[in-house]
Amino acid sequence: MCGCMHSTQDQALHLEGDPSLPGAPTSTLAPRKMPKSISISKQLASVKALRKGSDLEKAIATIALIFRNSSDPDGKLGKATAKNLLQTQFRNFTEGQETKPKYKDLLSELDEHAENKLDFEDFMILLLSITVTSELLQNIWSVKIMK
Repeated sequence: MCGCMHSTQDQALHLEGDPSLPGAPTSTLAPRKMPKSISISKQLASVKALRKGSDLEKAIATIALIFRNSSDPDGKLGKATAKNLLQTQFRNFTEGQETKPKYKDLLSELDEHAENKLDFEDFMILLLSITVTSELLQNIWSVKIMK
């Protein structure tokens, strides 16, 4: 699973919720009750390969899970959802960039994206592009790493 496409089982869980959870729908005729979201940290903990994973591996896995939790059943993000994720999950990197030409260009590219939806690769490129132009990255570079 690369994060680009969901398996059939993942799609079903994404749409209907985990059937083992109390309150999950048992019939398509019954009114749907949305199960509680499982936190990203619990989702990460459930991935056995990441139990001894590096910080970098866990960081990428976190991005993949946030993407998957927000994407549609086809594994894509609508533009509005992508912008919402930038505002809610990436705000420290986007803050202060609203007037920068490069940031405006990135958002206009998002608005002009032909498919109207972003796959995981497009989303990662967008995050990386915003990161390298951000003031926060400049602050990160200046962090003292040795005594």
